[in-house]
Amino acid sequence: MQVNEYHLTYCTNIHPGESWVETFDNLKNYIPKVKAKFSADAAFGIGLRLSDKASRSLLEEDNLSVFKNWLDQNQCYIFTFNGFPFGGFHHQSVKDQVHYPDWTTNSRLDYTLRLFDIMAALIPDGVEGGISTSPLSYKYWDASQKDKEEVLQKATLHIAKIAEKLYKIHSADSKILHLDIEPEPDGLLENTDEVINWYKQWLIPQGAAYLKQQFGFSDKEAENCLKMHIRLCYDVCHFAIVYEKPQDVFSRLKAEGIKVGKIQISAALKTILPEDTEQRKWIEDAFTPFVESTYLHQVVERDARGKFIHYPDLPQALEKLNTSTGIEWRTHFHVPVFLANYGQLESTQEDIVEVLQYLKNEKVSDHLEVETYTWEVLPDDIQLEITESIVRELQWVQKNL
Repeated sequence: MQVNEYHLTYCTNIHPGESWVETFDNLKNYIPKVKAKFSADAAFGIGLRLSDKASRSLLEEDNLSVFKNWLDQNQCYIFTFNGFPFGGFHHQSVKDQVHYPDWTTNSRLDYTLRLFDIMAALIPDGVEGGISTSPLSYKYWDASQKDKEEVLQKATLHIAKIAEKLYKIHSADSKILHLDIEPEPDGLLENTDEVINWYKQWLIPQGAAYLKQQFGFSDKEAENCLKMHIRLCYDVCHFAIVYEKPQDVFSRLKAEGIKVGKIQISAALKTILPEDTEQRKWIEDAFTPFVESTYLHQVVERDARGKFIHYPDLPQALEKLNTSTGIEWRTHFHVPVFLANYGQLESTQEDIVEVLQYLKNEKVSDHLEVETYTWEVLPDDIQLEITESIVRELQWVQKNL
């Protein structure tokens, strides 16, 4: 649905299912219900998640035309995909494997090229399309600097090939499509410094050299092509966890000419750590229900001097709770955006409010996607019926926007 000229939706990675049959069944089950409650009189945009398996099946036989007809009949349209999780995302241990295969692999490249073929066939005229994706790789997989540089080189070349594909699509039919890199804690790109450094040290020089070979571009034409088609996915939860304020991030990106392709609206958990470690028992009790085996719940701890300690998952942080000298924890657990508190714990909802306030004056991106995908692993006392939960989140964003 368009709200104040913004496309607002939720990400369908909330619904378990890896095959196209399962994915389409979920869309047919949930989308009409959500649309009826949230966007009854207007077209509803879908934030589509397709696994590699589902994307292959969608291009077989007449599946794509059947889906396109269903979209038209139900007054729905596509404007954004979640292309970050490649394979299974529910009912199994995902953890760091959400980054696999990473951008060094042909599998990730081929999957993403396929998603853009699907998007180009589905997206309405006059609507930009974006696909969010992994922040290149997972930081802990590449221990040495040499390994990291090799990953950056391979990943950047593959992303330059995405820009090549999207330039050809734009030249053929004027559709503007973009790949939206999604930084997250412990990703190879996890904060604004690393994003800007990657653009300046890798994407622009290496990507421009590749595009100049393909199209005979000048340096400036190649850079403009890369910045048009390779953008940032700003996940509010992720940037909140690394203690970056929205206005600062948006200002720095604008100064570098880096576009934001999509804003994912999501909230993390946070708490202040009492100085007296004997008073921290309640923190352990409060966080323990969020320890689960499906997703990574990275923790970033801040101390009084503003230094950060990163824990790859919540259990490792809890082990250090009583010896930590930190004063605040923020953890990667996507919790419902309409709640500011969870018992004694808080959420980073205030960062979402800041983003929405900022968008009233500065149109950073017109793609807004609520992404609370952890409903089935939330503690029982904050789980709600799924359709009502989706609608409640969308209505909360609409009200604040």
